[in-house]
Amino acid sequence: MIAALRGVGKTYASGVTALSGFDLDVRAGEFVSLLGPSGCGKSTALRILAGLSAPSIGTVEWSGGTPAPGNIGFVFQEPTLMPWASVSANVALPLRLAGLGDNRAHAVAMPWVDRVGLRPFAQAYPRELSGGMKMRAAIARALVTEPQILLMDEPFAALDEITRFKLDNDLLSLWRELARTVVFVTHSVFESVYLSQRIVVMTDRPGRVFGEVMIDAPYPRDENFRLSSDYAGYCRKVSQILAQASHEAAA
Repeated sequence: MIAALRGVGKTYASGVTALSGFDLDVRAGEFVSLLGPSGCGKSTALRILAGLSAPSIGTVEWSGGTPAPGNIGFVFQEPTLMPWASVSANVALPLRLAGLGDNRAHAVAMPWVDRVGLRPFAQAYPRELSGGMKMRAAIARALVTEPQILLMDEPFAALDEITRFKLDNDLLSLWRELARTVVFVTHSVFESVYLSQRIVVMTDRPGRVFGEVMIDAPYPRDENFRLSSDYAGYCRKVSQILAQASHEAAA
C-alpha cells in the first residue's frame, strides 16, 4: 500500500457533505479508478489525497510519511496551462518552482514533451493547441518531477471520443513504461474498464465506497479488447454495481 484514506468525511462551509465514511487503499504501481455519478465526491477524495483539501474527519495515511509535493502529480479536469507560456515552459514550470534554473529546467522538461508527442509544438502557446494537445502538455507537466503517484481528475471528459480513446491508449503506455501509481477519476464505465486494474464504485453524495471490481484483462490493451466479450462483460458488471450503489443511496 502506498496511501490510504481512513474514515474520511468532508463537509463544506455551505453545509454540503461530499464524503462520509470513505475508505480507500491505493497500492503501489496500480491503476485504480474512482467511478461514480457527477457530484458523488470523487474529485473531493482525490483532492484530499493530494493534500489540496483537508478532511473534516478521518485520516490520510502514506507509507513512509507524507510525500514531498514533487512526489504527487495532479492532472485537473481542465489543462490549466499558463496562456502566456510555451508548451516547454509550461512543462518546465514545476521544476522552476522547485528552484532549477531556466536552462536546466528546459533540459529536463523536453524529454517529457517528447514522451507526450508534443516536440513539434514545444514553442507553441496554449491558444494554438487542440484540446487533446493541451491535456498532453498538462500530463507532461504533472510527470516532469517524476512523482510516485499520479492523480487524474476526469482529464479527458471534455474531449471528443476519438481523441479520448487515443489519450487513454497513450496514458496506459506511459503508466506501463514508468511503473507509477495512477488514481483516475471518471464517471465513464467504459473508460474505467478499459484503463483500470481495479475500479472503486462510489455511492451518490455523500460518497462512500459501495464496491470494487477487479479488471483482470492483460495489458497492453487495444481495440481488440474494446471489441471483446470480456470487455462487454466487465462493463455490464460495473454498470450493475453502479446502479445498485445509486439505488441504495436513494433508498
